[in-house]
Amino acid sequence: MSAITHEDGVCRCGWCGRDPVYVAYHDDEWGVPEYDSQALFEKLLLDGFQAGLSWITILRKRDNFRKAFDGFDPEIMARYNKRKLDRLMKDQGIVRNSLKIEASVTNAQAYLAIPDFSAYLWNFLDGRPLQNKFRTLKNVPAQTPLTEKISKDLKKRGFRFCGPTIVYAFMQACGLINDHLVDCHRHDAVKRLARP
Repeated sequence: MSAITHEDGVCRCGWCGRDPVYVAYHDDEWGVPEYDSQALFEKLLLDGFQAGLSWITILRKRDNFRKAFDGFDPEIMARYNKRKLDRLMKDQGIVRNSLKIEASVTNAQAYLAIPDFSAYLWNFLDGRPLQNKFRTLKNVPAQTPLTEKISKDLKKRGFRFCGPTIVYAFMQACGLINDHLVDCHRHDAVKRLARP
């Protein structure tokens, strides 16, 4: 699938379809370089919760996730006890998977052990996003040697639900990789947002 032109005359990556939630996410967030450590932490956790589900499911529940997980504040999350985990398992506004919920606590603890999570991640890329030039979605990989390397390092530091495919999706979403298709109106716009 290549980029598609929507009713508004704008050409977008084919994966976002025509759902207004997805279109807004594609146009305003996806691929924009993110340098805030806590925002990166939130996105990594959400990508972990997405495993086995569609991203639109997570997008529609994102506000519920933020409320349930105390704004993804790692200082608070690292101290979650069994009572809090039990409450999360009963929260119909989020994805109720006990392994993923428990992993959010260990991931918060692992995050707190890294002095600057943003610098840690961006150092894998020498501080600059990878600028891909894919024409169709079939050319976009699910993972790469780099995402395998980052995944392995995250796991070594105690993170869970961070396999190389999850890491690749995370890097696309947070702009560490620009995977907007070249015909998409966001490709060049996102490229210009990269720090020199």
